[in-house]
Amino acid sequence: MMPLPVIAIFDIGKTNKKFFLFDEEMNEVKQEYYKIPLTKDEDGFECDDLPVLTEWIKATVDGICKSSAYELKGVNFSTYGASFVHLDEDGRPLTPLYNYLKEIPQVIIDEFYQSYPEETNNLETASPSLGMLNSGLQLYWLKKTRPALFSKIKFSLHFPQYLSYLFTGIAVSEPTSIGCHTRLWNFRKGEYHDWVKQEGIDRILPSMVPTSQTYPSELCGHEVQVGVGIHDSSSALASYLVRIKEPFLLISTGTWSISLNPFTQDPLTKEELDNDCLNFLSIDGDPVKASRFFMGYEFNYQIDRINKHFNKPDKYYKNIRVDRSILQPIKDGAVINTFCPKHIAETPLVKSLFGGNEWKPEGFATFEEAYHHLIWGLTLLQVASLKLAKGSSKIHKVFIDGGFVHNEVFMELLRHYLHDCELEFSDFPLGSAYGAALVLEQKSGVGVK
Repeated sequence: MMPLPVIAIFDIGKTNKKFFLFDEEMNEVKQEYYKIPLTKDEDGFECDDLPVLTEWIKATVDGICKSSAYELKGVNFSTYGASFVHLDEDGRPLTPLYNYLKEIPQVIIDEFYQSYPEETNNLETASPSLGMLNSGLQLYWLKKTRPALFSKIKFSLHFPQYLSYLFTGIAVSEPTSIGCHTRLWNFRKGEYHDWVKQEGIDRILPSMVPTSQTYPSELCGHEVQVGVGIHDSSSALASYLVRIKEPFLLISTGTWSISLNPFTQDPLTKEELDNDCLNFLSIDGDPVKASRFFMGYEFNYQIDRINKHFNKPDKYYKNIRVDRSILQPIKDGAVINTFCPKHIAETPLVKSLFGGNEWKPEGFATFEEAYHHLIWGLTLLQVASLKLAKGSSKIHKVFIDGGFVHNEVFMELLRHYLHDCELEFSDFPLGSAYGAALVLEQKSGVGVK
């Protein structure tokens, strides 16, 4: 029996480390989930165990090579962002894989903004102030607090590019990692920001190549094309950009709901930044306006309160169908300010949508009534978030994917509030892994056929 030609994709999240094989029709033929115990950095802060992760990835590829069932044609990587691997002259990591939730000392933050004023820097780099999530500040922090170590860095690689480097030995940067709230990129000039050059940080950032770039590597006894990796949020978007040619907006729902506009022409404004809106770079290096809010987290918190008040099991809400006797007064505008989120940032937009009083399940007669009002409040936030991302764009096609596409009440209300849009709902579970496979297979012509 002839071995099956496949593309291997490593999709590395904060919780689950996933591995997929796709065949020549882009069908998933194998998947593995791997949980790696966390380790701690030199300050005792938890972080991913880079040596163990590296060993698993190499062993997994080696296993595919040894299998008579598969013929490996390509490898690519999708990972969470805001993370660097700092390499010395010999290509060895100099530090742990610092957690993007680790705090940078306030004195370092203050020093940075004293030199590079915050409001101007936010606008030019198209990012709110997010601490270590502004991964460029990790480089600034290392330079200021550990200068001897910083001087030993030959290259600082974004996490996806490090995984590619393991197989190619080639150090590169690429747009989706550089452009994701790193504070490194000047979106107005389309180049690294002046502060990066003034601090001498540009010397450790390798040259930028297209996200579709691949390099040949000798694996399994033959040449295999290895992609340079991609940031996971941009990878999920890429699965649409590669296939859909007309302008569109994407709502990706889950713990975070992220509304993405890859066809924006608008520069980011201070008002948008204040409302948790920022810019990414797409796989083609173009700006992507992104607006986000903590929808899934808020939903879980509030549904737990409703369950406890009405004495229902955790998953009771999954059986709820649309009740038009509850929804119609909401649609008619008879209900005002009966929802106020607890775990969503109090941005000016959120304050303008809802009153300041805490939302209470006790104010409703039934579970169904409370549930419909909860989803109504989240839908209002979703619509406002989408409009932020849309800006002045004249786009009417909207894709919605992720867990909330199964929520009938949410879908019904979206159709009501976005009646002038063409909505398309997608339950595609592979997300960023599929995007990384498509970029490898279609954008660069690395076919498995």
